[in-house]
Amino acid sequence: MLALQQASAFLVLFLAAFLPPPQWAQDPAMVHYIYQRFQVLEQGLQKYTQAMRAYIQDFHEFSKNISVMLGRCQSYTSEYKSAVDNLALRVERAQREIDYLEYLREADLCIESEDKMLAEKLVQEAEEEKKIRNLLNASCDNLLMGIKSLKIVKKTMDTDGSWMKDSVSDSPKVYFLIGSRNNTVWEFANMRALLEDTTKPGPQKLILTHFWQGTGHVIYKGFLFFHNQGTPNEIIKYNLQKRTVEDRMLLPGAGGQALVYQHSPSTYIDLAVDEYGLWAIHSGPGIHGHLVLTKIEPDTLGMQHSWDTPCKSQNAEAAFLLCGVLYVVYSFSGHGPHRITCVYDPRGTVSEEDLPNLFFPRRPRSHSMIHYNARDKQLYAWNDGNQIIYKLQTKRKQPPK
Repeated sequence: MLALQQASAFLVLFLAAFLPPPQWAQDPAMVHYIYQRFQVLEQGLQKYTQAMRAYIQDFHEFSKNISVMLGRCQSYTSEYKSAVDNLALRVERAQREIDYLEYLREADLCIESEDKMLAEKLVQEAEEEKKIRNLLNASCDNLLMGIKSLKIVKKTMDTDGSWMKDSVSDSPKVYFLIGSRNNTVWEFANMRALLEDTTKPGPQKLILTHFWQGTGHVIYKGFLFFHNQGTPNEIIKYNLQKRTVEDRMLLPGAGGQALVYQHSPSTYIDLAVDEYGLWAIHSGPGIHGHLVLTKIEPDTLGMQHSWDTPCKSQNAEAAFLLCGVLYVVYSFSGHGPHRITCVYDPRGTVSEEDLPNLFFPRRPRSHSMIHYNARDKQLYAWNDGNQIIYKLQTKRKQPPK
C-alpha cells in the first residue's frame, strides 16, 4: 500500500511538470481535461491495487496449500520409511531362517556323507582283511620263541656278503654271493663242499649279466632275486639254470635313497622268503624312516600287497620273515647285543607282548644279512666274514580271531 501511495505522489509531481504556465491555469477546458486524466489514473491505480490484493490473497492460499501438502508428504514419508524398515526386518528374519534351514540341510548331508564314508571304510577294511587272509592262508603256525644256538660254518675275509640255499627246492646246493656290489655267484654242490675246500669238483662260478646291490638277495624255486645295482628299485629275477634274466620289476614305493637298515649301509631293498613266498623289505619316501613290507608274486613279479610297519630303520641291522611275521633285529651301537625288538604281523595275530626277549648270541659286529630258510627252519646269517647258522625255537601260535 505504501508503495502505491509513493507511486501516486510521484505521478502527481510528474504531471505537475507538464502543467501550463500560470496564465493558462485559468482555462476551464484545460482544467477539466486535467481533472479527467487524474480520474482515469486513479481508476487505473484502484484496479491495480485490487489485482495486487487478489494476487497476494491467492499467493497466501497457495502457500497455505503447499504447507499442508508438505506436511502430508512428511507424514507419508515417515509411514513409508517405517514400512520399508519393517519390510527390511522381515527380509532379514526370513534370510536367517533360510540360512538356518540350509545349515540343517548341509548338516544332514554331512551326517549322511560321514555315515556313507564310515560304511565304505568298514567295507574296505573287511575286504582288506579278507584279501590278507586269502593271501596268507598257508598252514603255518610257528611262532619264534628263541635263538637256541649258532654254528659258524665258514669264515672268509669279506665283511659283507650273503649265502643261502633254495627255500623250496630239495636241492642241496649252497650259493655264495660275496660283497655288496658284485656279479659273481659261487655255487657249491652241498654244505660239505662249502666246508671242505679240497672237495672235488669245486664250486661253479656263475657270472651274472647284472651287478647286485646290497646283501638282500634270495633264491626261490631255482631263481635268484636281487636288487639291480644303479637302479633305485629294480628287482631282477635270474634263472640260475639257464643263466639268463627271466623277468624284472620296479618295486612300488622303494624309489627313495633311504637305507633299509641303518647298520647295513649298502642295502636298500632286502628280499626275504618264508612259508608264504617272496617278500621285500624297504624304506620308502614319506614314511619317516619306518620299514615297508611288500608281498610279491614270484611268478609274475607283481605286487600283491604292501604294509607300512611300525618298525624303524634306525639302529636296525637285518630282518627276516617266519610264517608271515616280520622280525627286525636291532643293535644300538652296531656291535651288539643283537636283539629283536620289533615284530609285525600283517594279520594282527602276533604282537611283541606275545614274545619273550629274543637275543642273538653276541657278535663283534652287526649282521650283513639274516635270512630264514623255510625248508631247514633255521636262519642263515653273515657276520663280519663269518657264515653262521642259527637254530630256532618255535611254538604254535594262536589262530586268528
